[in-house]
Amino acid sequence: MIDLEDFDLPDPPAPPGDMGSGVFDQADIDALFGDVGPIARKSGLRAVIESKVISHERLPMLEVVCDRVVRSFASSMRNLTSDGVDVSLEEVTSTRFGEFMNRVALPAMVGVFKIEEWESYGLVTVDSNLIYSVVDALLGGRGGGSPMVIDGRAFTTIETGLVSRMLTLALNDFSEAFAPIEPVNMNLERIETNPRFAAIAGVSNICATATFRVDMDGRGGRFTLVFPYATLEPVRDKLLQRFMGEKSGRDSIWEAHMAAEVRKTNVSMSVLLGEKAMSIADLRNLEIGQTIALHKSPDDALDVACGGVKLAQGQIGQRNGQVAVRLINDVSSDKKVKQ
Repeated sequence: MIDLEDFDLPDPPAPPGDMGSGVFDQADIDALFGDVGPIARKSGLRAVIESKVISHERLPMLEVVCDRVVRSFASSMRNLTSDGVDVSLEEVTSTRFGEFMNRVALPAMVGVFKIEEWESYGLVTVDSNLIYSVVDALLGGRGGGSPMVIDGRAFTTIETGLVSRMLTLALNDFSEAFAPIEPVNMNLERIETNPRFAAIAGVSNICATATFRVDMDGRGGRFTLVFPYATLEPVRDKLLQRFMGEKSGRDSIWEAHMAAEVRKTNVSMSVLLGEKAMSIADLRNLEIGQTIALHKSPDDALDVACGGVKLAQGQIGQRNGQVAVRLINDVSSDKKVKQ
């Protein structure tokens, strides 16, 4: 007899769903990526607040201001760095504050500035490429080289000070571009390297963002201005305008024509001779020729009204055989008529 234990036999093949076979089924894939079950769907008010779909109103005048910032900031950066600087506006959009802060790529600098007139705050974020480009340009570095490798170290005081000079120029240019809409002063208060320390709005609050691209001799990066909608509320009506002023030209011909037509318009006037309270029974018993006694004498002032609105007071009489009313005060909306 042959004893099978004396032979080294291979292990039986694994079933199709076994991970040892090299074939993964859906359960193995879910376990590999940490999927423990279906994600619970949000409903009710939480679903509305935390929705990624933002229904926001377009702010045309904010885009005009950003276009003006492009031209002025390019000139300011040329004077600061003495290099050829090209500034472009990439996008003006809206997003939730928490979602934007989660997208900030670290390392980065986040500047917190205050708008003095509105007593509100805004943010300006600078990515690492622009930070190292500005520092290199201000310290005399030559452009056109290979991009600097991000080593993950903290920014030094010198780097923070150089970048703050650029941010101050950007905020001053934005204030000047915003002046035709509303005079404002934007002052840089502090610079943070951790986005959590620069929270100026709630996570679900909607913000307007404007992203700019700065290129300096083959180097550069992006910076973004962030304005919560609560900050822009004092000038929201002006930012909704499609062009500056939102007023049409004055037409003196139509003004004169309208004034002439209004003067020729006929209106119906009514004079209240008097009032007397009567019961329905007495009213039904009235006959032709019966006299109703009013508590008014011929010399008492009567109310002159138009469309139910009291305008003046007058006295009743006759003129050329017709009943007439003579005004005893002026018809003016500025003067209150005594009741």
